Amino acid sequence: MLRVALSQLTTHFRRFVAIGLAVMLSVMFLSSTLMVGASTNASLGASIGEAYRNADLVATSKNGEAFTQAAVDAAASSPAVEDSYAERSTYVTFEAGGGEQYGRLRNVAPTSLEGAVLSSGSMPSRALDAAVDVKTAAHLGLSVGSTLELHGAGPVKNAKVTITGLIQSTNDPFSSSAAQLIASESVLNAVQDAGAGFAGLQFALKPGEDVSAAKEYIAHRMESAGAVDPVVETAQEKVTSTVAMLSAGQDQLTVVLLAFAGVAILVSTLVVANTFSVLVAQRTRELALLRCLGAGRSQIRGSVMLEALVVGFVSSVLGVLAATGLMTGLIAWAKSQPEQAFATLAVPPSAIIAGLVAGTLLTVVAALVPAKAATAVAPLAALRPADDASVRNRRGRFRLVLGLIALAGGSALLVYGSMKVSLPLALLGGAASFVGILLCSTLFIPTVVSLAGRLAAPAGVPGKLAAVNATRNPARTSATAAALLIGVTLVSLMMTGAATSRQAFNDTLAENYPVDLSAQTAVDGGRDPGDGVSRIKALDGVSAAVLLQPVGTLTDATTPDGGSTIYSLSATDAGSVLRDNHLKPAPGTVYLPEDSPEGPATIKTASGNVSLDAKVLRTRHVPGFVESTSISSAPLPGTPAMVWVKLDDSVSADRVQAIQKEVAAALGVQERTVSGAAIERVTFNSIIDVLLLVVTGLLGVAVVIALIGVANTLSLSVFERTRENSLLRALGLTKGQLRGMLAIEAVLVAGVAAIMGAGMGIVYGWLGAQATLGGVATVVPAVPWLQLAAVFGVAVVAGLLASMIPARRAARLSPVEGLATA
Repeated sequence: MLRVALSQLTTHFRRFVAIGLAVMLSVMFLSSTLMVGASTNASLGASIGEAYRNADLVATSKNGEAFTQAAVDAAASSPAVEDSYAERSTYVTFEAGGGEQYGRLRNVAPTSLEGAVLSSGSMPSRALDAAVDVKTAAHLGLSVGSTLELHGAGPVKNAKVTITGLIQSTNDPFSSSAAQLIASESVLNAVQDAGAGFAGLQFALKPGEDVSAAKEYIAHRMESAGAVDPVVETAQEKVTSTVAMLSAGQDQLTVVLLAFAGVAILVSTLVVANTFSVLVAQRTRELALLRCLGAGRSQIRGSVMLEALVVGFVSSVLGVLAATGLMTGLIAWAKSQPEQAFATLAVPPSAIIAGLVAGTLLTVVAALVPAKAATAVAPLAALRPADDASVRNRRGRFRLVLGLIALAGGSALLVYGSMKVSLPLALLGGAASFVGILLCSTLFIPTVVSLAGRLAAPAGVPGKLAAVNATRNPARTSATAAALLIGVTLVSLMMTGAATSRQAFNDTLAENYPVDLSAQTAVDGGRDPGDGVSRIKALDGVSAAVLLQPVGTLTDATTPDGGSTIYSLSATDAGSVLRDNHLKPAPGTVYLPEDSPEGPATIKTASGNVSLDAKVLRTRHVPGFVESTSISSAPLPGTPAMVWVKLDDSVSADRVQAIQKEVAAALGVQERTVSGAAIERVTFNSIIDVLLLVVTGLLGVAVVIALIGVANTLSLSVFERTRENSLLRALGLTKGQLRGMLAIEAVLVAGVAAIMGAGMGIVYGWLGAQATLGGVATVVPAVPWLQLAAVFGVAVVAGLLASMIPARRAARLSPVEGLATA
């Protein structure tokens, strides 16, 4: 039987092409998903973790306190440490580009730990040298050799520095809004108070040192030197903890990526099993003939297993290579975009090993059931067609009961996991319910296809025959639909999940960053603020701009917001300029930034005190404000008004900086006074786009997998109906009518599968997003109707194309030859 198996692989290799493609694409899907996880972490390390990407360990204070020199010395002298960097940083102002600018200054790190990448010139090496990022340099007209006078806190804290180098702009969303400056310790000493301390420590360990032991030892030495709650982490752990901090203490990113890996494994199992079943079913009569010639059952099973092993391994190797090529292309495209230059490719060993093992194992396991089915009956009985599973026989009833149990239990678990925001439970429930639907598919898909077949009645005899064929062989119709149902459900799930997640991300960003740009107007009275707002509205990239008048101040000076200015904002202006659609100011309420006290608030106005209910927002990025009818007092004299600006969604980070400069010019104020979260929003959205890009790229793989399954099952359908089709030809059906009948049948099956798959994908996608993000954001279903309509169109066209080759083969066969087929 070994020779038989090898002969099948070499002589009839074409019949293994379809299953090889299915396995290859399934492995490609799985490996790509694992590469997404590694590449996402690498991309986050190149953005959020950019500052410490060269470090083995990073030490920060749990409570945010700065480290003392004693703690730094104790950590740096640890036996495992080869090099260390104690970061000092402060914010400074300087005159450049026609106005006062704002920047973040830090001390230069040792070469081995310096996270900044030099673009031109040289890094600071002397007492009054400095480096600045290329984006700031281009924006302000600076170059190597330019001089800047940096001003720190206090009137006499300043340092005049010479620019010796330009560094690449940072991708860190927390730092991208300010100019980035690097200088020597002497410059920091000149602009910062003595004893300000160190914000964090980075360490390069000696080769061969145990990282876990080094972490514990360094933390212990720092605590002994007086450091309070030092946290020592690897660079990757620091990135993960930062992401967890952004998502309310939950590492949702890792959970999401594990969910995609789980979905990939499930889909791979279903598609490979379905495809291999088709292949073995095509050879059922051939295997039965071998048994008639003396081959034993174990020999037949061994032959099929060997074929599966070889096909699975070769296809898995090709799948891993294809996944690497796909991810390389996606990351290369992302890196070519200015806002996503931090995208980084990572190919972990787990992606290669898991792809090879999963592809080979799944192929072998998928071959077990059809191989056993081919040898479970007597050889002569196997030469006859098998009865289909239906409610009239034991096999059909068993499948029905098992499917209903899986559907009911899985659906309940899916809903429960979504309500409790438990993705593992929701994933398990979704998988069980989908398997239940597939098990029951024979009972409802043919009926639905038959009902849809009424739409084909105008096509005449081919249309009526196509509708009848759907119910006459339920197993065949269900197998054809199941292949596409899997792919469309997965595509719709991911599209709906991505759209819902995108909306949830946007809502969370809008809640934390409700205003893109804000600036106070000049107080000298020489410029009309209303005229400035009109000029701002006309700027390219500006969606809306409103003027807020100061109407009072909080009277309680003991609270964090005591004495702060309260501004007036109409409900109409709020709707046009605020990102948060849920933030609708109501009369009688004052809206205060995060960490303000709850309860009634007293506001001192020009005409007396006013008491209003206070609502504390989940943002620190806006001042206190009230709805314009809440306080009828005149604006406070001598207090500047405020302008809020909303930008177009498509504005780039470079354009944001240009708009800041133009807003400052329109209002007659310094550019550094124009603040806001626009750049942070753009940077965060760029990171989200990279994460969704690589996932979206996998959708095409799922579609191709489904099309392979459709083509396989349609080929089997034509093969099984050779005599039937020939009889129809003998009764007068023309070649064109035969091709039309098969095409209409394929379109009906594909259309039904696409509609059902899209419906299930919407439900699964929404519940999956709720289970993933429900704990950190309000998840509202977002259905990408246009994309789903495109998926439906592609599925129908794909079904039509998949029927062309089998229909052509059936039409070319003469009626006499077909009727003579055994």
